Order: sequence, then structure tokens, then C-alpha cells
Amino acid sequence: MKAAIIAAAALLAVNSAEARPIAVVAAENFYGDIAKQVGGPHVTVTSILANPDQDPHLFEVSPSVGRAVSAARFVIYNGIDYDPWMSRLLGAARSSQRRSIVVADLAGKKDGDNPHIWYDSNTMIALARALAGALAGADPSNRTAYARQLAQFEESLKPLQARIASMRGRYKGISVTATEPIFGYMFDALGMKVRDQSFQLSVMNNTEPSPSDIAEFENDLKARKVRLMVYNSQATDPVADRMKKLAAKSHIPIVGATETEPAGKTYQQWMSDELDAVDHALSGAAQ
Repeated sequence: MKAAIIAAAALLAVNSAEARPIAVVAAENFYGDIAKQVGGPHVTVTSILANPDQDPHLFEVSPSVGRAVSAARFVIYNGIDYDPWMSRLLGAARSSQRRSIVVADLAGKKDGDNPHIWYDSNTMIALARALAGALAGADPSNRTAYARQLAQFEESLKPLQARIASMRGRYKGISVTATEPIFGYMFDALGMKVRDQSFQLSVMNNTEPSPSDIAEFENDLKARKVRLMVYNSQATDPVADRMKKLAAKSHIPIVGATETEPAGKTYQQWMSDELDAVDHALSGAAQ
């Protein structure tokens, strides 16, 4: 009798644990958004970098972030030195019950590559698939739900991918520039030729661009060798701001891009809005 009671209590504890939503922590809110779309009501998601008005490079870890990571069953972060604070947190609070998903690994990226990998929708599909599989393994009773939600997510990206293909047909081969490589993967998907990449890397790495890089960027703008300039609307850099003013003076269309998903938007809506801005700028410049 006593053994039966103990067994029943153990079964009840297991069922209760499975009924609780799975705690997921995402270093960046666009990854948290994907976790919500794939996990649905079976997950609770905490996104650390979620303020589109804050420069993510100036982020400092708080005790509440450490507690959230310690309590998480799954942690998602970018990797390739974009969010090194997360790997340090994980190292300081090791747990055999927690699984980390490094998105850069899923995308086949390594240190030194452009870290803004979420601007490639294929990266997000890889994350969604990996997460659906991980959630199904941890919560097999909801395996069907995770598979269904993954399929819905992949279907929801098709209009975005069709939009990219349409714009590529119109803008492939045009020359563009940027103050940072934030939009780099989307430029690649659109088939555009990106100039001034050495300048962009210097700004991203918080180092002063060389005089020759600055001169080349200025000449591209003054001579109107580019049809568009994208800048990071979340970060402030004196030399990048100078280029933005010069682009405006030279009547080069300027589009701001963010490193954080805007509040109230899904990843799909965010990327669509960014493409709208680029399309509007380029179609207006062509008139």
C-alpha cells in the first residue's frame, strides 16, 4: 500500500512538472519571438534584449537576468561574440537540466562572420526546427503541437521570402552602403552590391575607421556611387553620424535598421517593415 502511494505521488509529480510551461530565456527578443511562435502556450519566454531604443552593445547584466538564466530549461543566444555576456552567465551557473541553443552554430557561422544573422530568414527557420525538436524531446506529450506550430511558422515566412525574391528581381546588382553591417544578410538576399565594408566593420567593432576608408565612403556618397545607405538606428557613432548627414546632403536615400525587434511586432512584421522602407526608398530614388 505504501509503495503504491509513493508511486502515485511520483507519477503526480511528473505529470505536474510536464503540465507546467517550459521556461525559455532568449538573449535577444527576436529569438524569444520565434520561441513563442513555436512553443505556443507550452512555453514561457523571457527575452533579455528587448528595447529597440537601447544600444545592445552597451547592455549590462543585472541580477534578475542571472536568475532567469539559472531557472531556464532552454537558453537561446546568438553566439559569435555578439552576446558574450550570455556565455559567461551560462558558465557561472552550470546546470545539467538546461540546454543552450547557439543560433550561429545552427547557421554554420564562426567567429569573425557578420553576427547579424537574424536578417537571414533561413537562420530563423533553422532555429525554429531545432527548437521544435528540443521541445518535443523535453515535452513529448505536446510533440504534435510543436510540429503544428513549426509548420505554421514556416508557412508564415513564405510571403516574406516571396517579397525578397520580388525585390531581388528589381534591385539585384545595385550598389548600396551602410554605416554598420547590420543589414548585410538581407542585402545579400536581395542581390545588392555592398560597398564600404571595411568602414562598417570598424564601426561595428567600436574602432575608428581608417582615413582611407572614410575618404572612400565620403566619395561614394558625394559622387552618388550608391543608391541607398542603411544605418543602425539604435547606435550612435560620430563618424557614422557624419556619413548620415553627408548622405542626406547628397540626396542618397537613408533607411534606419534596428538590432532589436520593435515592440508589438512579430519577426515577420519587422522584416516586412524593413523591406518596405528599403523598397520605398529605392523606388523613390528611381523617380
